[in-house]
Amino acid sequence: MKHITYQTHKRHKAHVSLFGTTQLHLRNPYIIAWWSAAFPGFGHLLLSKNITGLLLFIWEVYTNIHANINVAMVYSFTGRLEEAKTILDTRWALLYIPVYLFAIWDSYRTTIDINKVYVLAEHQNEPFDTFKMGALEVNYLDKRRPLVAVMWSILMPGAGQLYIHRIIIGFFSLIWVVVFFYQSQFLPAVHFLFLGDIPSSTSVLNIEWLLFLPSIYGFSAYDAYVNTIENNKLYDREQADFLSQNYQQYRFSLKQRL
Repeated sequence: MKHITYQTHKRHKAHVSLFGTTQLHLRNPYIIAWWSAAFPGFGHLLLSKNITGLLLFIWEVYTNIHANINVAMVYSFTGRLEEAKTILDTRWALLYIPVYLFAIWDSYRTTIDINKVYVLAEHQNEPFDTFKMGALEVNYLDKRRPLVAVMWSILMPGAGQLYIHRIIIGFFSLIWVVVFFYQSQFLPAVHFLFLGDIPSSTSVLNIEWLLFLPSIYGFSAYDAYVNTIENNKLYDREQADFLSQNYQQYRFSLKQRL
């Protein structure tokens, strides 16, 4: 008779790998949906759905540039409505809208599902590895400072993720922020500004690429801050479980203060 075995560890709260620490924790679906609205892909990256998030991110940049959406937005905000209508490429804009709405809807739906899975994983409280070492990297569960992660993200998007060992998101952010800096001519504009040549500073800027920078700066700082806090909570919880299981006597009970 064939023996059937069942998997006992169905849900884990976290997974520590060479490329980072992925964990489940409660998130606000509206905040995740807002980040998807700000920039498609960011909501999924906050949920650690990296493949989906990166694909949506690349789609956003590609279609936005071809549809001239950023330039049309600038013209609209400055009251140049006719120029905004003229420059907007409807062939690409009509392709952009469905994927944009999908990113918002799917990130909201996924957040609700992941919150439910987190509740089950928290109830089961199954053990997970806290240390990984390989030929390329070493990763381990540890406590870090949230404000330090934010500081590095402000100085250079992606650096805050590298500080908390989110290698994939950190590398991706570093690559794209370099692309945005180069294409927007932001650094030459700053150079001219320091020289006092304001007309040259404004004329050299490529506003189409410049508008991508605030989004990736804000996302990097927020993602680094939230994940640092959640990693610290996970570290404290794992240490408490380890001590209680290995050193605390079963008769011990902590009395509550009156």
